[in-house]
Amino acid sequence: MSRTGVLVLAAGKGTRMHSARPKVLQQLLEEPMASYVVRALAPVLGEDVWMLVGHCADDVRKCFPGGRFVFQERQLGTAHALGTALPDMEAAGIRRVLLVNGDTPLLTPALVASFLERTKGAPLAFATITLDDPGAYGRVIREGGRGDGRVRSIVEAKEFDVALHGPEGREVNAGMYAVDLALAKELLPLVTCDNAGGEYYVTDLVELAVGRGIEVLGIACGADTGLLGVNTPGELARSEELLREARVEALLESGVVIHAPSLVRVGPLAEVAPGARLTGPCEIYGASRIASEAECLSHVVVRNCTVERGAVIRSFSHIEDAVVGEGAIVGPFARLRPGARLEAGSHVGNFVELKNAVLGPGAKANHLTYLGDASIGAGANIGAGTITCNYDGKHKYRTTIGERAFIGSNTAMVAPVVVGDDALVGAGSVVTRNVGPGEMAIARGRQRNIPRRLAGRDAVPPEEPKSGS
Repeated sequence: MSRTGVLVLAAGKGTRMHSARPKVLQQLLEEPMASYVVRALAPVLGEDVWMLVGHCADDVRKCFPGGRFVFQERQLGTAHALGTALPDMEAAGIRRVLLVNGDTPLLTPALVASFLERTKGAPLAFATITLDDPGAYGRVIREGGRGDGRVRSIVEAKEFDVALHGPEGREVNAGMYAVDLALAKELLPLVTCDNAGGEYYVTDLVELAVGRGIEVLGIACGADTGLLGVNTPGELARSEELLREARVEALLESGVVIHAPSLVRVGPLAEVAPGARLTGPCEIYGASRIASEAECLSHVVVRNCTVERGAVIRSFSHIEDAVVGEGAIVGPFARLRPGARLEAGSHVGNFVELKNAVLGPGAKANHLTYLGDASIGAGANIGAGTITCNYDGKHKYRTTIGERAFIGSNTAMVAPVVVGDDALVGAGSVVTRNVGPGEMAIARGRQRNIPRRLAGRDAVPPEEPKSGS
């Protein structure tokens, strides 16, 4: 069998999305639309996948590092797109081209493999679907108007004329083609832009091939939603919901415990192990990994994080690019920013924020605390209201707190500073110098009580100083 390569059409603007972002980069479960297409193709065709880019080409390239790209300077239609890519594909040894739209995020590897198997040996073939409302899809015209008749042509919706083409059917062009490269090279120069859209349509290859006595296969795929394109915000939302439902159903079947599954969103790259527990509403995106016996409660958002066995992410916590160790507890109402790492058994509580900070095994920061650019030793206790002052307006510095250290409430640690093992810092301190192991630091002004002047009343006498103060 001749080598088959794929061309993903990703050059268009997608004006009906009403967005400056290219259509193929619109997000579904926080992943670009075209990434779903590429993941469906790769298991079947390996690395022989090219992407045709044009509008915002650099943005598209950045989303697919290491990909193969062909640049289309002017977007003049699908036939022009195919002709633009043919030289690169031919030079790579491709002899048969699978043409796929980059706006079909519901495409599956099984559908791609089935289409290629059914089109073996056919010089030109395309997929069709049957819709109750054909809408803007190109109509498939067959001999005798029968669904099993030979394909005569594909007529664009705006070109369809009952007087010329007969009664309108519900079978439409799904936009996926398989064509021998040699045939494409022969027919593409004959395609014109003499149509209502003023574009060069790849659909014209069908009529041109039929005119030369070549049988064109129209592979009926029923009402398979995997071939439906996305052109509007409404269609984007419906496709995303179909992806979400399928993902949650697969997790349930694998053994993940999910409460309120209709409110759970899990991205395609995330891994959730059997035995993990999710409670909706809950969102897990990116290359996140949730281990068995870990738990994400309601209103939790997880992005590109690892949550180890037995860890609990309590409600209303947001974590991103972080690692939560075995048996650690986060939240409620906690935020872990990039570089945060909780070791086994550590706790981060209410309204605590970590950024580029490590909380050692068994360490605790349970209330109203900011730890940025910090290393906290095993068993240390961070009091409520503690902050690491890591930025001086120009540079960031690190704070290191040793094992079993105790940091009193409302303490400011002005980095760079080191607090040694078993040290104690008194509440309300502003620590600007290192504290040695086993030392106690109190860095606050001496308390003074003075008389309060009250209108119409005797002044309150000063309090006697306490011994040792």
